[in-house]
Parts: sequence; structure tokens; C-alpha cells
Amino acid sequence: MKKYFHTKPLQRDLGLLLLRLMAGGGMIYAHGWGKMMRFIDGDHGFADVFGMGESVSLGLAVFGEAICSIFIVLGLFTRAALIPAIITMAVAVFYIHGDDPFSKQEMGLLYLVPYVALFLTGPGKFSLDKIIFRS
Repeated sequence: MKKYFHTKPLQRDLGLLLLRLMAGGGMIYAHGWGKMMRFIDGDHGFADVFGMGESVSLGLAVFGEAICSIFIVLGLFTRAALIPAIITMAVAVFYIHGDDPFSKQEMGLLYLVPYVALFLTGPGKFSLDKIIFRS
């Protein structure tokens, strides 16, 4: 019975790779890329988070959702890239959608939780961090 519940290092590292690919890849595909294209095109209409202005708020969202997602997928500077991604999702869930029903908060939580899990575990063996930094 123990063999069915014991996770081997290869299984763990494949799981972390899958988590990075889906959380980071899903974020950039579904959210980050569109925001980045809007930002590049000069359409800076966005929520004015914490009174910083729409352009700054959009720029920070693009950084957290697009740029950091690329690093997460590659497993490069993963924990550092996860910090802005976690902050972006926390702002989306608890500030932007804080008064909304759970159905509006759910998507942000479905990214926030894997980001926190990856921050706690690290990127795993199949990452550029492991190759470059031997960590």
C-alpha cells in the first residue's frame, strides 16, 4: 500500500513542471498576452489600483501576468518571478473582486494557490534554475 502513496523525486519534479507550465502558461495565454498587447498599443484603460493611475496599474499587471509568467514557465528566477505574480493575483482576488461573489474570485484563486505552492516548493529539477544555479 505504501508504494501507491509514496512520491518519488521524478514524479515530484514532473508534477512541479506541469504546475509551472499550466499556471504560468495559462496565465500568459488567457490574461497576460492580451493585457500586454493593449499596453503596447497604448490602450491603458484599466482599474486604478490603489490610486497609482491606470497606466501604472496596467503596467504592473502586465509585468505580473505576462513577463513573470514567462519566467515561471521556463523555471528561471522562479521564486523571484512568483512574488509579483502572487501579488497580482492577491490584488485581483482580494481588492478588485473582494466584494464580488466567489464565482468572480475563483479564477484568481486558481492561479494564486499554485503560485504560492510553487513559491514554497521551488521550480523542481526540470527548470533553468536547476541547470544554471544547480539549486
